[in-house]
Amino acid sequence: YISLNCEAKNLVPYSGPNKMRDCFCTINLDQEEVFRTQVVEKSLSPFFGEEFYFEIPRTFQCLSFYIYDKSVLQRDLRIGKVAIKKEDLCKYTSKETWFLLQPVDSNSEVQGKVHLELKLNELITDNGSVCQQLVVHIKECHGLPLVNGQNCDPYATVSLMGPSRNDQKKTKVKKKTSNPQFNETFYFEVTRSSSYTKKSQFQVEEEDIEKLEVRIDLWNNGNLVQDVFLGEIKVPVKVLGNDSFQAWYLLQPRENGNKSSKTDDLGSLRLNVCYTEDYVLPSEYYASLRNLLLKSPDVQPVSASAAYILGEVCRDKYDAVLPLVRLLLHHQKIVPFVTAVAELDLKDTQEVNTIFRGNTLATRCLDEMMKIVGKHYLKVTLKPVLDEICESPKPCEIDPIKLKEGDNVEVHKENLRYYVDKVFNTIVQSSISCPTLMCDVFYSLRHLAAKRFPNDPHVQYSAVSSFVFLRFFAVAVVSPHTFHLRPHHPDAQTSRTLTLISKTIQTLGSWGSLSKSKLSSFKETFMCEFFKMFQEEKFTEAVQKFLDEVSSTESKEPSGMSEPVHLKEGEMYKRAQGRTRIGKKNFKKRWFCLTSRELTYHKQRDKEPIYNIPIKNILTVEKLEESAFNRKNMFQVIYGEKPLYIQANNCVEASEWIEALCRVSRCNQKRLSVYHPSAFLNGNWLCCKATTENTKGCTPCTAGVPADIQIEIDGDRETERIYSLFAINMPKLQKMEEACGSIAVYQGPQKELDDYSNFTIEDSVATFQTLQQIIAIVEKLNEPHEKYRKKRSSSAKYGSEENPIVGKVS
Repeated sequence: YISLNCEAKNLVPYSGPNKMRDCFCTINLDQEEVFRTQVVEKSLSPFFGEEFYFEIPRTFQCLSFYIYDKSVLQRDLRIGKVAIKKEDLCKYTSKETWFLLQPVDSNSEVQGKVHLELKLNELITDNGSVCQQLVVHIKECHGLPLVNGQNCDPYATVSLMGPSRNDQKKTKVKKKTSNPQFNETFYFEVTRSSSYTKKSQFQVEEEDIEKLEVRIDLWNNGNLVQDVFLGEIKVPVKVLGNDSFQAWYLLQPRENGNKSSKTDDLGSLRLNVCYTEDYVLPSEYYASLRNLLLKSPDVQPVSASAAYILGEVCRDKYDAVLPLVRLLLHHQKIVPFVTAVAELDLKDTQEVNTIFRGNTLATRCLDEMMKIVGKHYLKVTLKPVLDEICESPKPCEIDPIKLKEGDNVEVHKENLRYYVDKVFNTIVQSSISCPTLMCDVFYSLRHLAAKRFPNDPHVQYSAVSSFVFLRFFAVAVVSPHTFHLRPHHPDAQTSRTLTLISKTIQTLGSWGSLSKSKLSSFKETFMCEFFKMFQEEKFTEAVQKFLDEVSSTESKEPSGMSEPVHLKEGEMYKRAQGRTRIGKKNFKKRWFCLTSRELTYHKQRDKEPIYNIPIKNILTVEKLEESAFNRKNMFQVIYGEKPLYIQANNCVEASEWIEALCRVSRCNQKRLSVYHPSAFLNGNWLCCKATTENTKGCTPCTAGVPADIQIEIDGDRETERIYSLFAINMPKLQKMEEACGSIAVYQGPQKELDDYSNFTIEDSVATFQTLQQIIAIVEKLNEPHEKYRKKRSSSAKYGSEENPIVGKVS
């Protein structure tokens, strides 16, 4: 996984009178763009402040960030970049770091590897003397960069270089591929017998072989423009000896690359990157850790459970919460666990109006659970109204200090009132769509709060509203992009409107739950004035009715069954289904839309669908081999006689579409177990060479057998993440174990031993037992991980595809 956010400073100003720039930042795996931020206008120190959290769907060498200056008429200008090698990511993870922007030129864009076989042959000439011949077999390349976002047209030059020679030969150009298969062999004469005349260019003394080297340069064929350099490797001839030498090499920048001395003039980029890489063992290895974690809700007290201890030892609770919530969700244990930790929170809550306002394990778990389980609920509730606000925004500024000349504050108030009413009504009428799991948790919280504060009739409402209004709806309104309700961070004016709506909705939520709440919840006078519009009984009643509905355990109508739930949309390319007039099928850009009922594509966004595939008809969704159409990031939706072939814009997007389509069609009755990973072209399947189009697939489907699972979660992967967190925090676990021992011996913590003052230890004996189990399980799991690390380092021979040679070979 990677998650990050960023800002830049001191960017190079324009040379003209207006020195400011309109900038955006892109995130790239190598040179493939996977995300871009919104444009920040007129700034040389833009703050992007957007978080992107994504799983990495393929191998990569560098995580790169490009700062662009947005241009209306020409191509956007690349100001500079930051590239972090994969192996260096761990140095920067979870730390805020300022990086100097580096210049972007073709030399800095090198990536990919090349597979070579080299051999020195001895030949006997016609007159009986011996000379040497070099054989260079250039086999293939992998992972060449995309040039201007497109696959390149690569070719290679193969040269034999020496003090007095430069023989160069060239491969054929391979069209539209980042993984060209060259399979071409070149022969070079290295030494000639002394009978040759002095005029011969091959007159080389025997010892000069020491100075010869093979150089391979890769280029993108520019057709009418200049060819672009893609990287080079150099291999000294002397290393070859008598054997054939075969290896993979990482392409390198030119040694005399344009190393500008003024790189620090371009400005800086601040990044906060979290990078995690896990090796997941087979399922049986995790049984004991999984069982220990799943017992957590039943442990008395809950602070002595493995799940609670995980939250205690992780420096950032968020690290622990993500895998923990997913694992507990997967095994239907989230409701009892959240109930138990919320009860612990309530013990420490003295004031009714601070209920569930802290950043504790209980509130973080609930936040994360609502994000996962409530994703569709938010879409079906808020997306239409947020689209209206973002796409045709009305001015809503009501702060006298921020008003511009000519602004009519009364009109602004009316606009804001209109939006607040719309958002509020949408929320309070949405209880039928609230997922059962969320209702079950709210039911528990409501009863715990009433038990803790029996004399306060409103506490049962404030316990629920502090989550559903403050931590769910209000957060989604203010940052819709983080909940995938909008594609990008909204612009400054819309952002301000959303903030004002969110503040009002929060207060309305707590107003209804605290009955006659004070307006002191607003620091600003203008907000108090505005809120007076909502001091009517009907708002309080609507909130209470809504909170009653979402915190009751009466069975709900399954969420979104009456209305199809909008799941995903975006622009992609599809291959034509029918034939064109010339008989050749082409690719067209289309707007795709996926709901819980159907997949449709449209000529443009907001147009009527041209074609729709009911979800119940989907038989499988799989990746498509790049070789089928010489295009990357392709997948196929098999739903009837002919598959629909789709190309996404990047690897992350392709992966997300495949996952969403697989998840929504997993329970279909007629799912396929085998498929064709390539296409049927020119009378045969490219994958298995079968000649009839309706031949059964040749490869097992990756999605596996149908399963009725609400949310697709890989329990082993989440358990592996938790093991890694325990392993990293082993010193803290041991400290906690010592603390439990001290408490048991001295009948309570000693003042001078404040090592464990940060830990919650209610029952030292129970906590000590759990800690012993965790430590033993982690130590046992360390062995297979260590074995795997050794195997990986020894099995990937230097020069293999997994471990290519870097730099010159000596």
